[in-house]
Formats: sequence, C-alpha cells, structure tokens
Amino acid sequence: MTPACRRTVTGSRVCAPSNPSGSPPEGSLYTSAMSREVLERRLDALVARRRALRDELAVVDEQLAALAEAAGDARLRALVSETPVADVEHRDASRSADAMARHRTVLVADLAGLDRAEDELLDRLATSR
Repeated sequence: MTPACRRTVTGSRVCAPSNPSGSPPEGSLYTSAMSREVLERRLDALVARRRALRDELAVVDEQLAALAEAAGDARLRALVSETPVADVEHRDASRSADAMARHRTVLVADLAGLDRAEDELLDRLATSR
C-alpha cells in the first residue's frame, strides 16, 4: 500500500489523489500542512492510548500476581484438606487467575499493535516533510 493510500473500517482501499510529484493537486483541500497536522493529532491520540494501556498493564500485573498467589494458596488448602469446598475454592481462584492472564495477553497484543501503528505514523510523518 502506498503512503497516500489507507484502509477504511470496512477494508476498502482509499487513495488520496496526487500528481506525479507526489504532492496533493493544486487547489486540493488537503495540503501537506493539514495532513501533517492530522498525522500529529493521530500520533498524540495513539501515544495517549498507549500510555493508558501501559498503566492498565501495570495494574493487571499486580492483580495477576495476587490472584496467582491466592490460587496457589487455595490449591495447597485443597490438597491438605481434601474437602469439596476447598476444591471448589481452588477451581474458582484458578479460573480468576487464568482470566486475568488472558486479559494480560490481550493487553500485550494491543500494545504491540499500537507500537506498529506508531511506527507507521512516524514513517508517514517523516515522509510528509
């Protein structure tokens, strides 16, 4: 995909009209200053979203550590007491820890996607100069 093209939400390809020099045609509503401003706004929004995800990831890491410890304790109690109630507590604690681990995996994948998007925006910003 060329830098002047992008994918829409529906997946269709949209390309900005350009002349052979690669700049917008004369009289176009989209000047390089406008597109640079749009890119900078998108980059600012992306950085804010990434910062929020990193903060959320830090909280999830703390919660995951606590839930994993609670699941380990419940497992030990279930092994020692051998009662159905202790076994149910262990399963519940393990499910909670597993769910938090899955949530953490999603956050890490989202952060990786945002990193790729940031790299792409920075490349587009560098070529718009």
